[in-house]
Amino acid sequence: MSRLRTALERYVGMRQGLGYKYHGPARRLSDFITFMEARGAETTTIALAMEWVTSIGRQPSWSIRLTDVRCFAQHLAHFDPLTEVPPRDAVPAPRRAKPYIYSDAEISALLAAALTLPPAKALRRWTYHCLFGLIAVAGLRHSEALDLRRDDVDLDQGILTIRETKFGKSRLVPLHATTVAVLSDYAARRDVHLVAPRSPYFFVAEQGGRLLHQYVHRVFWQLSRQIGLRQRGQRNGPRIHDLRHRFAVQALTNWYRAGEDVERELPVLSTFLGHANVRDTYWYLSAAPELMTHAARLLDERWEVRL
Repeated sequence: MSRLRTALERYVGMRQGLGYKYHGPARRLSDFITFMEARGAETTTIALAMEWVTSIGRQPSWSIRLTDVRCFAQHLAHFDPLTEVPPRDAVPAPRRAKPYIYSDAEISALLAAALTLPPAKALRRWTYHCLFGLIAVAGLRHSEALDLRRDDVDLDQGILTIRETKFGKSRLVPLHATTVAVLSDYAARRDVHLVAPRSPYFFVAEQGGRLLHQYVHRVFWQLSRQIGLRQRGQRNGPRIHDLRHRFAVQALTNWYRAGEDVERELPVLSTFLGHANVRDTYWYLSAAPELMTHAARLLDERWEVRL
């Protein structure tokens, strides 16, 4: 085993010991070590690091790879003074996708279209109707909704338990009574449809197995085209994840309209959404024109008070 690979194992163990899952970075850095080994290099240089970072053709991935190798190089520099750390701005920063903010009518159309999915008497239409509806009203990541197990959905108390999510954090998500009623109906249909459960997951495929991400996205794209949100063959357009964005923007907009202190409430929304840092929630202030207008008005009012 090379010296760099031994150092990587030590580094990954340290990061995971601090509570990070670190699966993705560990996999990418293992590729980096393979790259270094193929060149017979034992010391990280900026030139070699950047050759690896840009060795794939998808520029949005360069920033992720740069962050991985920079952090690893900073760690190595403590033990090997010859290690060079690539600059933070060595590649263009990725442009965050502008969220699509669904209207109430569009969400209603999407959920109605889900109920037309064939076959008519199968569980499938109810699964997607409830899955997309829950993401919209609870602001979940779609992976969190798919990962829900039966024991995570307490319909008596109206609480979801979201376990070990994107940043290794778990949280409780309260549900409105109307949402509890819809999920209870789905659970009853599911249990009648399946003679015996094949998986512990709340949302299941037709034969009781786990819903797979790729199939969920295909169904979403099909429904989006059906209701006119996407054109046939269009690669870009509204995403499942935009349902979560819409939830966040709607919560902020409602607080502004009600005259609430949004700055004080932001940590609440951040916790509800499972953000690692409240600054990630601040990003939503720029996601909708109405939010920007409200924010500008409040800023003007503050300056008037100071003057």
